[in-house]
Formats: sequence, C-alpha cells, structure tokens
Amino acid sequence: MEPALLARLLGLPQGMEALRERMGRVGHPGLLPALSAYLKRLGAPEEARRFLERLPQGAVVTGQQAGLLGGPALTFYKAHSALSLAGEVGGAAVFWVASQDHDVEEVRHLHLLWEEEVRTLSLPLPPLPAGRLSLEPHRERLREFLGPWAREARVAYALEGRTLAEFFARLLLAFLGERGLLPFDPMAEELAPLFQEALERELSDPLASAEAINQEAERIRSLGGKPPLGRKPGATNHFLETDARRLLHYEGGVFHDGVRTYTRKELLELLRTDPTRLTPAAGLRPIFQDLVLPTAGFVVGPNEFRYVAELTRVYGLYGLPVPALFLRLQGVVLEPPVVRILGRYALDPWAFLARGEEAFLDAVRKTLEEFRQLEEDLARLLAQAEALAERAKALEPTLERPFRRYRARLQGEGERLWRKLLRARLHRDGVLLHHLERLKRHLLPLGLPQERVFPFAMYALRHPEALRRLEEAPGYGRAVLTLG
Repeated sequence: MEPALLARLLGLPQGMEALRERMGRVGHPGLLPALSAYLKRLGAPEEARRFLERLPQGAVVTGQQAGLLGGPALTFYKAHSALSLAGEVGGAAVFWVASQDHDVEEVRHLHLLWEEEVRTLSLPLPPLPAGRLSLEPHRERLREFLGPWAREARVAYALEGRTLAEFFARLLLAFLGERGLLPFDPMAEELAPLFQEALERELSDPLASAEAINQEAERIRSLGGKPPLGRKPGATNHFLETDARRLLHYEGGVFHDGVRTYTRKELLELLRTDPTRLTPAAGLRPIFQDLVLPTAGFVVGPNEFRYVAELTRVYGLYGLPVPALFLRLQGVVLEPPVVRILGRYALDPWAFLARGEEAFLDAVRKTLEEFRQLEEDLARLLAQAEALAERAKALEPTLERPFRRYRARLQGEGERLWRKLLRARLHRDGVLLHHLERLKRHLLPLGLPQERVFPFAMYALRHPEALRRLEEAPGYGRAVLTLG
C-alpha cells in the first residue's frame, strides 16, 4: 500500500499545517545542556551550535544508520528535507544517528565512483552497535581508500571520530553543520542518560507497547495493508546488550534474552550503571526519540513510513502526538558525462532509474532511422490487421473477437522481435553499449538507484557547487541535481 493511501486510511498527520500545529512541544528538560555538551565535544561549527536556540520552538527530526562517509546519498536528502522544513517553521533540524543499530552489513561498505569505475571498501566489522564500533582499527584503510580526499579538511575532521557513529556525526556536521543540522547520537555519553526514565517506564509494563503494535497491525490488515512490524507472544520492544545484542522476552514476571533470565530489579540496576546497554527495537525507537526531542515533524523514507504508521497506538500509550510525517526528498545527481548521454537520447533520468535498459532501448529507437522505419512498417501491418477484423465483423460478427486476438498477438510478437533486434544492435554498436554501461554506473550502480549506493559527500568533494544545488532543491518530492 502506498504511503499516501495508508496515511489517508489511518488519518496520519501530514503537511505543513500539521507541522505548525505541533510546534512548541516541550522536550526533555536536560536536552539542551546535554546536546550542547555533545556538540562541543565533537567540535561542531559555531553555526550549528547557534541553531540549538531553535530547539525550544520545535524540531523536525530524521535519521539513518551510521554509514561510511555519511552513508548513501539518501542520508543527505533526508537531512536536507528536515533542514528545509525546519527553516519554514523556525524550528531546528535534528538528525538521529542510529548508533544502536547492530546490522553492520548495512554500514560496512563504501562505494565510490573513481575514474568511471565503481570501487568498494568493505570493512570487517563485528556485529556490534555502531556506537561501540571503534574507528581506530579501520582509520588507515579508510584514509588509503579515500586517497587525497582523506586530507580534505572536512573529511579529515570526520576521520578523527572515535567510533563509527562519531565519524558519521562529524561528517554530517562538516558538510551540513553550517546549515544548522544537529546530529543526535542516543549512545553518546552526554545523551544516553536522557532515556533512563523512558526505559524504566517500559520495564514496568514490558508487553504493553508490543500489544499496541499488534493491535494496530490488525487494523492495517483489515484495511488491506501489510504491516511490517509485529511481536510474537512474550516479545518486548527492547534489546539487551551483553556479549551480544538480544531481544528481551517477558514471561511469568521474569525477563530472558534466550541465554539467561533477569529480574526487573537486575535490569534497573544495569540500566542505572550503563543506560546504553538497553536499547529500543524499531517499535519503540521513534517513541523514545519523541520523549526526549520536541519533535513536531518526522522525515522518513517509504519503508520507514509504513512502520511508523503502525505505532499510532504506542504513541497514544505514551501520551504523545504522532508527529507530522513527511517523505524525504528523492534525488538524482547528474554529472557532465551523464547529462550529455541523457540529452543525446532525450532520456528522462527518472525513467532510467525505474526501468533501466528498457527505458534506454525505448529512447534509442527514436534516434535510429532504420528502426523508425521498421516501427512504421509494424504500425501499417497492425492497421491492416485492424481493417481485416472490421471486414470479418461485417461478414460474420462472431469472428470479430478471434480477429482482434490475432491482432493483439501480432502486436505482442512484433514488439518482442523488435526489441530483440534492438538488443542485437545495442551489443554490436560499441557507442550505444558504452553509453548504456555509463548510465548504469552513474545512475544504477550495483543495480540499485544511485541514492542508495554512492554517498552525497562524494559529489560534494568533486563539485564545489553540489551542496548549493542541494540547498536550492525542494524540501520533498523529486529533484534532479545537475553538476559541472
């Protein structure tokens, strides 16, 4: 189910009016001094720290896993959406660094386009939260892979981070701090204590939020949707980190993580000693975010939208309003070689992102004279088949449908053979094949949309105007960023 339809069916708040209505919420009383101390420790630019003054007015929040060099470009698109929306309502833009996430497969790869070749660095990271992954064992490999970029001031500053999460937060500050982006790492020593009260409350009724999620999931199913979340009997919405990170279950008044059992008292003592050891699952993460931050708007991707939609009852359980939801900006960066190729074939980049080679073939056929003639011949043949159907109808009405099926088969077979000819031409024509492969490298690297593979920092390091182009883009919807 598309996010827009899901939002209408569930009555989820969206749009600027909903955002303005939610401005002025009060965050955690210790938020400002804690976040200020965190930013000071990271050496955040003064411009970013000045935007702390806007936090009491309300925040537009977004977030992402702590990827290398800022992660894929969608990270910057999320940040840009939050900055644009916050600017419209006079609030602060906060980026939640998902440092509690331990899915290292999502963050251990860095893909860059070097001299028309996709190069990949893959770090051997243990399955720990990003906030615990030391950067020290990998710093030199990163510097070597980044080459001269590692000495660029912004990247050099980011590489001073102690952990993968700090590297990510510093990168955001280096490239977007002057626009006012405030990174927020829930595992940072200054910020983790802000969640203690919420964690203690969750431990007092550990299955309530899971039950609320399951109830809303049933509602979404009844409306024809497919809820992404769900909790099995006894499963809580918390992970406990010991020698590994494991989901907590609660049965018969006792907690267990599949290895050993814990009393509530034991967990509370552990929590007071180190609040980073107990972390929320996806079903609680946005709630905990909004218990600490004065969230008025939440910028998400399409998949995140679906799971946030399933949390409306959990928001109610905690007495929180659901923030105004916004889908992030979708962006595509066009460097000069790609601009020339797209222009040559009058090919829309969004069509190529959606259909790849098929879109390229459709565009190419319009530029090849012999294929235009072939298409005209096929059109004449189909017109003759149409006329034949009309004549058959006049002679015997019951034969009209078989003749029309004949025409449809003729059209389908003609299209199939026609595309086969095009592909044969494509693979014989070195120029066409070169153009297709170049478009794939730039726009669909590794078979995925560009924004999910290449970091936006790569473009910003290559093109001084890249950050300005991003700042000029709309806050949401789609944007083509042409560089060079």
